[in-house]
Amino acid sequence: MSAAPGDQYAPREIDKYEAIYGRDFVSPGGAACARECIARLALRPGDRVLDVGSGLGGSALLMAREFGARVDGMDLSAEMVARARERCRQQHLEDRVRFTRGDCLDLAASRVYHAVYSRDVFLHIEDKARLFRLLREVLVPGGRLLFTDYCCGEEAPSDDFAAYVAERGYHLLPLARYVECLREAGFVAVEGEDWTARFIDISRRELDALPAAGLGADEQEDLRRGWQGKIVRAERGEQRWGLLTARTEEAGA
Repeated sequence: MSAAPGDQYAPREIDKYEAIYGRDFVSPGGAACARECIARLALRPGDRVLDVGSGLGGSALLMAREFGARVDGMDLSAEMVARARERCRQQHLEDRVRFTRGDCLDLAASRVYHAVYSRDVFLHIEDKARLFRLLREVLVPGGRLLFTDYCCGEEAPSDDFAAYVAERGYHLLPLARYVECLREAGFVAVEGEDWTARFIDISRRELDALPAAGLGADEQEDLRRGWQGKIVRAERGEQRWGLLTARTEEAGA
């Protein structure tokens, strides 16, 4: 993508992401991938969920609509929050979904959520240890955590990949280190799955669908370069995609 990090979620950039990811989504795989991830949380009707970096609200609205959850979505982008609120109103889900602008590093211990969910957000956060301690403290005993995130390989990065990460302001970890961080924060039943092959497949399918996205020629070319770059970095094993799941200790454990 040609957008500078600070412009990544400007209104037109959001439009471009949504055009390729699908209505209400700004993360790889769109609604289909979100639905698969959410199913792993084994939500029950009435469960409270915190969606960190909720974006346009696609996952939060899906959790409420199809799983009966009550969802608090939070995002740093005022534009994302405004759009998510409007879509919530359009779907008449205001009684089950709330979107607020906020920083997950400002969360206070509350022990009210049955699950925490996030998609490709934690790459923006440097202090992973603090992040996971805070997330553990908002979960009820036995609460579940699920997130996907960009990861890096175990080897030293190439100059090209290091420049990409620096330009974006990302803070990436190898998948194995993510697992360690979650355990150090007090989570149990921690599992990390390497979804890089799936990431490549999804990216290729999104690239193939780009001509039908309804974007102008320049915007299409901008996205094409960005997606081709992601595929190349992933095929080299430098840019990876991980799915992490964990839970808090059960009461009395």
